[in-house]
Amino acid sequence: MSFSIRQLSVDDAMAYRAIRLEALVNHPEAFLSSAEAFAQKSDDDIRETLRALTIFGAFLPDGSLGGINAFLGNEGHKESHRGWMIQVYVKPDHRGSGMSTALVQHLLDYARDRVIQVHLGVWTENEAAIRLYKKLGFATYGTEPRYLFVNGRYLDEHLMVRFLDEAPGDQNE
Repeated sequence: MSFSIRQLSVDDAMAYRAIRLEALVNHPEAFLSSAEAFAQKSDDDIRETLRALTIFGAFLPDGSLGGINAFLGNEGHKESHRGWMIQVYVKPDHRGSGMSTALVQHLLDYARDRVIQVHLGVWTENEAAIRLYKKLGFATYGTEPRYLFVNGRYLDEHLMVRFLDEAPGDQNE
């Protein structure tokens, strides 16, 4: 499968809105935001999100978005060494194609010049994502019980970190 990864700009607002809403509708257990709240956002809100976050997209040859992820840095001086990978989503048709790996690796390469560690949260039952993150050097450092309440059930979330100043195998599992 052919795709290219680049940072989204405000010109990508409609494509971002569509894929983000798809992610929230199809996987409410994976995201803090709800589809209902996101759908209410104005076009200006979407453009502001694209200015505030560093959001990467995997673009297919036809120009459509196959997947996204975002980097969020910490602004506080005491936390400036840490960043977060958020909003990770790849459309079902592109899972298993290498797109997820490429998006995460692209974000880690971007983060390398900005922070020394990247954190993420992942639903404890999302085994495919957990396998991917471990393969790319992330290690679980905790589990937040009852992180979300979705569709009448509590969901736990693993907290994972990738230390960019260490080789992936150097981290404790």
